Amino acid sequence: MNEMYKQSGIQERVYAFGKKVEEALKERFEKIDETAEYNQLKVIQAMQKNKLSDIHFAATTGYGYNDLGRDVLESVYADIFKAEAALVRPQITCGTHALTVALAANLRPGDELLSPVGKPYDTLEGVIGIKPDEDGNIVKGSLAEYNISYRQVDLLPDGGFDLEGIKKAINEKTKLVTIQRSKGYQTRPTLSVERIGQLIAFIKEIKPDVICMVDNCYGEFVERMEPTEVGADICAGSLIKNPGGGLAPIGGYIVGKEEYIEQCAFRLTAPGLGKEVGATLGLNQSLFQGLFLAPSVTAGALKGAIFAANIYEKLGFSVIPNGTEERYDIIQAVTLGSKEAIVAFCRGIQAAAPVDSFVVPEPWAMPGYHSDVIMAAGAFVQGSSIELSADAPIEEPYAVYFQGGLTWYHAKLGILMSLQKLAEDNLVTL
Repeated sequence: MNEMYKQSGIQERVYAFGKKVEEALKERFEKIDETAEYNQLKVIQAMQKNKLSDIHFAATTGYGYNDLGRDVLESVYADIFKAEAALVRPQITCGTHALTVALAANLRPGDELLSPVGKPYDTLEGVIGIKPDEDGNIVKGSLAEYNISYRQVDLLPDGGFDLEGIKKAINEKTKLVTIQRSKGYQTRPTLSVERIGQLIAFIKEIKPDVICMVDNCYGEFVERMEPTEVGADICAGSLIKNPGGGLAPIGGYIVGKEEYIEQCAFRLTAPGLGKEVGATLGLNQSLFQGLFLAPSVTAGALKGAIFAANIYEKLGFSVIPNGTEERYDIIQAVTLGSKEAIVAFCRGIQAAAPVDSFVVPEPWAMPGYHSDVIMAAGAFVQGSSIELSADAPIEEPYAVYFQGGLTWYHAKLGILMSLQKLAEDNLVTL
């Protein structure tokens, strides 16, 4: 095996270091496989319950009336998430789009949006209108332009919820609470489904009619439960992350209570049309098959994240989560401390890719982000973050965010290659 890694450019000292780390993780990996097995059965049972057949793979065009596959796919998602209804569409272009649809559908002028877990992901700043645009004006099309206000309560320094702050922030205008499960470009802990449930229960005790929405990106199938099982009214995410299993070429999902999902459907298409339109253009088979594979694909990505944490923790870097913590999403943050180290890490991930392995990543001004960003992703689906990828804002504390890997073996190669590049540039000592 060492010879094969040599042919990929991994030196013996790097391979040996990784091998030692991997051997210590066998028991941990077995537990991940158990969760994947549980979730695999959950997916199969949902497909069987809804009598999935090859007729549901047929393509529809135009309006997409009577798209049987689309309707069954949404029923399957609702069953997996134990939700009343689901909206699963290729017309939802990304996770940010799914969240935007859910927010715009369920908020009205004069309402207030509350984030009790700190600042949301960078791309949502424009959606909400947290900051003005480049000309100092309210961002066009943002919630702020529609007179929907925003309030935020940061997490405590230890990552806990500021319950007193949340209690004070909730008022008569508070219509919807958005809870971001994953850390995003932050070094805070990712929230477990259990903690999300506790937060929702606390909020509902203060204001029972408030809508609680969870940004579930990167968290699907990591645990045996999803946020809709612990009180979330809406849960949204992307099909080019965990639930697409690497096969979905596009799409997003929104699941939750029927009244809120109906509003989402009217916002995505048009009032009066809702879920009745939206052709799937022959994508149903990929969406079903990707969902079928998602539990095992997510397990491989989880193993890669844990492997990365243990590799870099042993080298003295700060990692979140650390090498022994429980996992609630597939993202691994590694604080490398310098721009040079971030660039080397990302170039290693890119060099390990099956697609565009010859490309050399460089930082650039990516739309939606407030600093230059470097991204590594030699993916079959552009922007897919269930495939092996890494990205980092070029700013303090110079942390890189690693995720994905359609197989554990590819994730392993990517991490070893990132270490190889750091070693070649004398940025680590093995």
